[in-house]
Amino acid sequence: MFQNLKISTRLIAAFSVLVSLLLIIGALSATSALGIRDRLVDITERRMTIIADLSALRDEGNFQARAIRNIALLSDPGRIAEEKKAIEASRAKVNELTKALEENIVSAKGRETLAAMATTRVPFRANVDKFMSMIATGERDAAVAHLFGEVRPAQMAYFKTIEEAVKLQTGTAKTASEEAQDAVDSLITTIAASVIAALLIAVGMAVWIIRSITGPLNQAVDLARAVSAGDLTKQVEVRSQDEVGVLMLALSEMQSGLVKVVSQVRTGSESVSSASVQIAQGNQDLSSRTESQASALEETAASMEELSSTVRQNADNAVQANQLARSASQVAEQGGQVVSQVVQTMKGIETSSRKIADIISVIDGIAFQTNILALNAAVEAARAGEQGRGFAVVAGEVRNLAQRSASAAKEIKDLITESVERVASGTALVDRAGSTMNEVVDSVRRVTDIMAEISAASKEQSDGVGQIGEAVTQMDQATQQNAALVEEMSAAASSLRTQAGELVQAVAVFRLAGKADSFSAAPVAIRSAALPARSKAPPETLRPAPKKSASPVVSQTAPPVSAPSRPAQTASADAVGEWESF
Repeated sequence: MFQNLKISTRLIAAFSVLVSLLLIIGALSATSALGIRDRLVDITERRMTIIADLSALRDEGNFQARAIRNIALLSDPGRIAEEKKAIEASRAKVNELTKALEENIVSAKGRETLAAMATTRVPFRANVDKFMSMIATGERDAAVAHLFGEVRPAQMAYFKTIEEAVKLQTGTAKTASEEAQDAVDSLITTIAASVIAALLIAVGMAVWIIRSITGPLNQAVDLARAVSAGDLTKQVEVRSQDEVGVLMLALSEMQSGLVKVVSQVRTGSESVSSASVQIAQGNQDLSSRTESQASALEETAASMEELSSTVRQNADNAVQANQLARSASQVAEQGGQVVSQVVQTMKGIETSSRKIADIISVIDGIAFQTNILALNAAVEAARAGEQGRGFAVVAGEVRNLAQRSASAAKEIKDLITESVERVASGTALVDRAGSTMNEVVDSVRRVTDIMAEISAASKEQSDGVGQIGEAVTQMDQATQQNAALVEEMSAAASSLRTQAGELVQAVAVFRLAGKADSFSAAPVAIRSAALPARSKAPPETLRPAPKKSASPVVSQTAPPVSAPSRPAQTASADAVGEWESF
């Protein structure tokens, strides 16, 4: 059943199966990819937003803590009012962040952390309000004591709930990321298994189709090889009704036709064989062509001498180009060394900049510690009352100086950080320049090697052209000698023409590549060779006539010839020997 299917039907069925498998694999991949996309969107858009809002909430808490400490240290009512306004604005922002978190957080644990944050934020705000009311009524000492005794513990409890919420959301995002990674791994495994299964199915179908096609084709090839070897007794078996079966049937019909044609060719080839012995005595018209060929070879020899001088000049130019390429290679290597030195210098600058940044960090830390000491000193002076007022003034000045030092250190640190980044960027660029320079050096070296090869090849080409010139000269001499031999090959052309025409008519029905052309070419060459002997045409009009197709006819058919007399055999042997020397 399957053997009678057409090859196109088999191929269409195979490709349909493969396309179906590809569609199934694509559908599975698309479905899994959509699920992975939803998880990644949840991580990037919702959970990261929650973490950012929690971080902003923590920053606002820190800002309020700093504002409270400033109120405790300031005595100017205007400055204190500004700090209170800042606290109110921060509280409004906290309310907005809390509302956004309540909208985005939907899990039970997340809701619990939000409730804990709201619970701890209430006493923190109440203590802050109480602290500011004490400042407003002039109870600064009690307010400071309340700051350290009530506000700070409430603040720490509030910050702790924020940190727990951040940890929870970070862990949830990490878990979602791991689940997405697991889904990606599962998708890869599924796709790999599907591809392997599709490949196995494709290989199986390919093997089946190849065997169903190549088996009959191999039989056809065996039959064609047997026919090309002259064996017309091989039996042809037609086992299918597809295109290959039609081919086998056509080959069977061809074999039958060949049997008839070969019987006719054998009869005509005997006559052609006896007549082809005399071809060596014909073709006198080749003499004029040989003379023309000799003159052309002389001109060719002169052209080869000019070409030889040109090639020698090219070889000299190639040597000079090779020397210039070597000089360029040395210059490129020196440039590479300079770039390497620049790279080392940039790395040293980067190291020094980082050390300076570390020193500035230390100065910043010292200023911060000084600020804390000044704050403590101000608190102690406030406790001392009138006796510590002068000490409080000194502590305030020290604190201002510490703040200015911290501000200056921060600016210097920013400048040094920016310098370090630029130096790092410059170092990277210099590294790239060094790599590029190394590539340039390698390229120049390759160019130098190629130029050396070109120079050597040009020298070899010059030597080869010289040898070709000598060969052309020898061919000129041989052509002059062959002019005397070709004058004896025109007598048998007339008698061969008729028999060759009959042979061509017998073989014309046989359309076999490589055979019909060889049988039809010989008579044409014979006719074109025989005609000049009668018409005495000029050598230029006869130049396309001599073909090497006439020579195989003599060599192939001469052995089976049975000439009627002894003189004919002698003439045949002499003619064949002269033709081989030609």
